[in-house]
Amino acid sequence: MKIFTEKKQIQKFITQIKRENQTIGFVPTMGALHQGHLSLVQQALINNDVTIVSVFVNPTQFDNAEDLKKYPRTLKKDTALLETLSEKILIYAPSVDDIYEGKTEAQQFSFDGLEHEMEGKFRKGHFDGVGTIVKRLFEIVTPNHAYFGEKDFQQLAIIKKLVEKHSIPVKIIGCKIHRETNGLAMSSRNTRLKPEYKKAAPFIYKTLKTAKVMFGTKSANKVTEWVINQFDAHDLLTLEYFIIADVKTLKTVKRKSNKKNYRAFIAVYADDIRLIDNITLN
Repeated sequence: MKIFTEKKQIQKFITQIKRENQTIGFVPTMGALHQGHLSLVQQALINNDVTIVSVFVNPTQFDNAEDLKKYPRTLKKDTALLETLSEKILIYAPSVDDIYEGKTEAQQFSFDGLEHEMEGKFRKGHFDGVGTIVKRLFEIVTPNHAYFGEKDFQQLAIIKKLVEKHSIPVKIIGCKIHRETNGLAMSSRNTRLKPEYKKAAPFIYKTLKTAKVMFGTKSANKVTEWVINQFDAHDLLTLEYFIIADVKTLKTVKRKSNKKNYRAFIAVYADDIRLIDNITLN
């Protein structure tokens, strides 16, 4: 398995791939890989001649310095996991300097308002950081296809908007949320959950599923009120937000329409670990 740590190295390799008219599938990650990541990589392996996985903890998308510091960095373990799928996967694991060239700061982007909803309200500058690193990685790797999980649905929508607005020649493919057997959406953060919070966390998805059923007969406001009450009564989990939004605009729904598609989004604190999830409603 080839591991590249410098963009010059991987770009030289990609130039050769392009000469041979081979397609490139790309899965950008921040490492600490789990089965959710591997499901994205499997899709890339099926649909492309060459699959590249980046492993890079991007400092410009963290609004919390402590969260950045604690984020797990497990390249050796990540490499071993990827090898279980294919030894032909290429890994790009750059340093911060290799990506940012001594100027570690985010560009400013406009995503037509998508960046101001949900996560954007609670994580200042987060999507500027996401846009900066994804655009930079696309410029380095020049993939044909790039794969992102629907767990970060807002991020997926923003990356699609980034590609559209900057005319980047890559097809963005969203993949279904991969869940643990208890329903908890897989996340690198799950490994940091204390046992009692790990046991409590499936309550998030259980609540989302009930909210979906309720949305069939009740208003968005009634469903939201019910969810808030469920978490107010919970001993361990603290709700940051629950929002029912239009899938296209990500704006909170005021009145349901049969002509629109909706999704419920949630962010919850389990002790100091922030967990997000979402579910399609119709």
